[in-house]
Amino acid sequence: MKQFSFLAAFLMAFLIGAPVFAQDTPAIDKGLAPTPPMGWNSWNKFGCNVNEQMIHEMADAMVASGMKDAGYQYVNIDDCWQVSRDKNGNIVPDPQRFPSGMKALADYVHAKGLKFGVYSDAGTKTCAGRPGGRGHEFQDALMYASWGVDYLKYDWCSTGTQNAEASYKTIREALNASGRPIVLSICEWGTAKPWLWGAQVGGNLWRTTGDIMDKWDGTEKYSSGMLVNLDKQVGLESFAGPGHWNDPDMLEVGNGGMTNTEYRSHFSLWAILAAPLIAGNDLRSMTPEIKEILTNKEVIAIDQDPLGREGRRVWKDGDLEIWARPLADGSRAVVLFNRGTSEQPIKVNWTQLEYPAHLPATVRDLWQHKELGKFSGEFSAPVASHDVVMVTVKP
Repeated sequence: MKQFSFLAAFLMAFLIGAPVFAQDTPAIDKGLAPTPPMGWNSWNKFGCNVNEQMIHEMADAMVASGMKDAGYQYVNIDDCWQVSRDKNGNIVPDPQRFPSGMKALADYVHAKGLKFGVYSDAGTKTCAGRPGGRGHEFQDALMYASWGVDYLKYDWCSTGTQNAEASYKTIREALNASGRPIVLSICEWGTAKPWLWGAQVGGNLWRTTGDIMDKWDGTEKYSSGMLVNLDKQVGLESFAGPGHWNDPDMLEVGNGGMTNTEYRSHFSLWAILAAPLIAGNDLRSMTPEIKEILTNKEVIAIDQDPLGREGRRVWKDGDLEIWARPLADGSRAVVLFNRGTSEQPIKVNWTQLEYPAHLPATVRDLWQHKELGKFSGEFSAPVASHDVVMVTVKP
């Protein structure tokens, strides 16, 4: 009987053209970035001034500073590590700046218990005019895999009439074909609305904005201040989740263009957004205050919450705002945010958090690291200029 059933199934499959022994084989990109990636990238502080020794020192500092223990994993080189292609079309790292080669550099980072990332571009040239990946996607992916790359940031300069969705689908297919699991960071600046297709093509995070700059507000030619990038996240929260994240660009915390209060707000808001936490400062010379911001494990836990629900702005009145997100344990994370120039009280009602108004709940301050007590229906706190009060509300 079993033999007959198998034969019948075989014939039926043959007749309808179905694969007899087909089984779902998970793509190699599945399971990557279950929480927003955390790490460091060279661009915001150093631009093109990258070299082997500096990357060694950043990896050392990530461990020594406690950032690794706080959850940071990736050490990523941005643009300007590559100088040309050889006669076979292989990408060539700068031999003066990286004399030991990229595999040795990746090995050094891995030996620290960290992961290694590089940068390229979907066009013919990178944004700094170095060789891009166009036409070399599968060749480059094999090279990255042979080096031990764990993360690829893929930019969008010199792309002409290329289709963004197709271009990023190609590089993801190339990374998968390399046989190595590599996180794909889509750096398309939000122009073609990558939140609509990024997950479908295998992107693990996608930029929703142009480049961030180390300022509280304002816009320059290609860059915007923190508030501009924050505002562009409104309405995008439904597109993010485990393995695929909205990316309002890297952190500027510690680079000197904002106050420590503003950096605390920047970090808190990126955490409530479930944004990637990619530091961009000099890890070797952090002040204690900057280190405290970047390694606040209670705030990081919000960013890394396994439910993976991006926070949203639930209330706004002029310069005063409330951002909130649900957490895996049923509690809520809340940021009371004051953009204004003077201290103001901000009150969050439980109904804004989708809780019953009468519910008693414990409120904990994540920057003071202390329980504030039990509250029913609402919680209010004074919030200083350009500052936040970040709490959890737990029934």
